[in-house]
Amino acid sequence: MNKILGSILFMALLLSCGYTRAERIKDLASVSGVRTNQLVGFGLVTGLDKSGDVSSLFVRQSLRNMAGNLGITLPPDSNPKTKNTAVVSIHAELPAFAKPGQRIDVTVSSIGDAKSLRGGSLLMTPLRGADGNVYAVAQGNLVVGGLSASGQDGSKITVNNPLVGRIDNGATVERSVPTSFEEGTDVVFDLNSSDFTTANRMVEAINNTVGAGTATAIDGTSVSVRAPANSSQRVGFVSVIENIELSPDDAPAKIIINSRTGTVVINSKVRVQPAAVSHGSLTVTINENPQVSQPAPLSGGQTVVVPQSDIAVNQENNHMFVFNPGVTLDEIVKAVNGVGAGPSDLVAILEALKSAGALRAELIVI
Repeated sequence: MNKILGSILFMALLLSCGYTRAERIKDLASVSGVRTNQLVGFGLVTGLDKSGDVSSLFVRQSLRNMAGNLGITLPPDSNPKTKNTAVVSIHAELPAFAKPGQRIDVTVSSIGDAKSLRGGSLLMTPLRGADGNVYAVAQGNLVVGGLSASGQDGSKITVNNPLVGRIDNGATVERSVPTSFEEGTDVVFDLNSSDFTTANRMVEAINNTVGAGTATAIDGTSVSVRAPANSSQRVGFVSVIENIELSPDDAPAKIIINSRTGTVVINSKVRVQPAAVSHGSLTVTINENPQVSQPAPLSGGQTVVVPQSDIAVNQENNHMFVFNPGVTLDEIVKAVNGVGAGPSDLVAILEALKSAGALRAELIVI
């Protein structure tokens, strides 16, 4: 158990050690207004091998609507068979600066009671944005990674999910989304994680590379950079800014505990105030040994079972250890391993330190 705990915390130490590292602005921030947009559609998948929707009214209504759009009028009393058809939802992400004619990937998911979408083809389906406008049209053959098979006795086996498929380059962009990239005199970079120190360092790095006064911090997340008005020059300018390197500030002191798996992650900024901790465990063992009591011959008594319990108490002889002011992660690991604590014991120790006000870190239990 100590080796497991030591491995967990040693990995956390390696991942969160405080060495100086340089990262590109491209990896720390994104250009404000340059973003993807979600698209969604509602359509039909045909060509299924009797694994489509059986009792779904959505399929029948969709078939009638599609036939009507194609100039075919179905009799009111007709009941189209839908075993080879499934009603599906289609969703995709429209990248920034996507232009009409370009193609994007789509994901198709079953809505009704279909058993599998394997081998099906998606019919032409418009994909709409949050504003209700059509931005792409999807159609094509599905690639389904899942498989489902069942026997006559009711046995069934399913591998992955046969109700979700994907069509690579399955949608054609019909409308582009305007962005604010070419508008205004400034380009704003938004940090992926808000931090005042990192924002200030970004401003300093840009000004040292491009020139004083080029960048200014708006708040702990956004940095405004003066950019050329010409669009082609602006693209090259942003390319230069994205590749400037800086050292982001370390994350705040945090301890994350997964109570289900016993995983504990502690970053290098965790500090403990002076505290004394005693870790021990009390084990109570109760063994039941029932005894049979038989009466003397011809006494007229009855044979009965007499309960007999053996109770033993065992307390581990673990010693108290002391955390000195500002101890580091390495010292915490050594102290906890020294008393033979496991991950679950460490959780109790950290929660006790937090309650006593001796732990200078945010304790997150998931």
